[in-house]
Amino acid sequence: MDNLQSRGHLLTEQINPNSHNLDSLSSIEIVDLFNQEDRKTIEAIAKAKNSLAEAIDTITQALRKGGRLFYVGAGTSGRLGVLDAAECPPTFCTPPELVQGIIAGGAAALVRSSEDLEDSQQDGAEAIAHHQILNLDVVLGISAGGTTPFVHGALNAAKERGAKTISLSCVPREQVTIHADIDIRLLVGAEILAGSTRLKAGTATKMALNIISTGVMVRLGKVYGNRMVDVAVTNTKLLDRSLRIISDLTNLSRQEADTLLQHSDKKVKLALLMHWTGLEKTECELLLTKYQGNLRAALQDK
Repeated sequence: MDNLQSRGHLLTEQINPNSHNLDSLSSIEIVDLFNQEDRKTIEAIAKAKNSLAEAIDTITQALRKGGRLFYVGAGTSGRLGVLDAAECPPTFCTPPELVQGIIAGGAAALVRSSEDLEDSQQDGAEAIAHHQILNLDVVLGISAGGTTPFVHGALNAAKERGAKTISLSCVPREQVTIHADIDIRLLVGAEILAGSTRLKAGTATKMALNIISTGVMVRLGKVYGNRMVDVAVTNTKLLDRSLRIISDLTNLSRQEADTLLQHSDKKVKLALLMHWTGLEKTECELLLTKYQGNLRAALQDK
């Protein structure tokens, strides 16, 4: 890809007529303008619902077979991917390697601008090789403008290794071609600050990743009703949440819920199954293993 090629035609680089006088607006007018423009992120997500659902199904199928999910991006897009991956272990008690974020420039790029590192397709391909991505894995490339060489290199390399590929961008297909199995387009329009894709594009991207990762975990049985029954009890806040989940679903007192949680090695899902079935911990563990951790399916077995 020619790094000197003009990208002015891209939707993410165009001038927003609604903010032509941005530097003349009062603070309240700026807030109102952002509020008005941010509504377009909701519309963009709604229009992409079919491809988002397809992404959830594809990733779920891969993870059930022992695969992993990798987010790949640079700059804001990369940071959003790393953030979503980092939230999975505490929220769903997943192993850190199950969902991973790859950002151009590595960990240092999370806190310091490193946009120059996004220009190498070779670096993206090498990142895929470094993580030993294989055919069971899924690689989700994030690029607001759809042209990031690092992301294209990673997607191409992942395809060559047989992995499923998903792209997430904020430009129309006719502006940028991205070679991926699933092509998600979040068309939020021109930014209030021209070219600043950390704004609407970033917001829509965060929303999409929320939907995808949460949807996958729901499909994997890590949610019962709307409760995060696989929450990792690693601090006081999460202990409190765990006790409230158990108490709310079983009508046990907080003290009774705490006793049950301790007997289940602080595993909420296991505690609930023990309470509802009356079975011993070992029996409940075997039952959950049989149904790949799906609490509702395990309960229907009894």
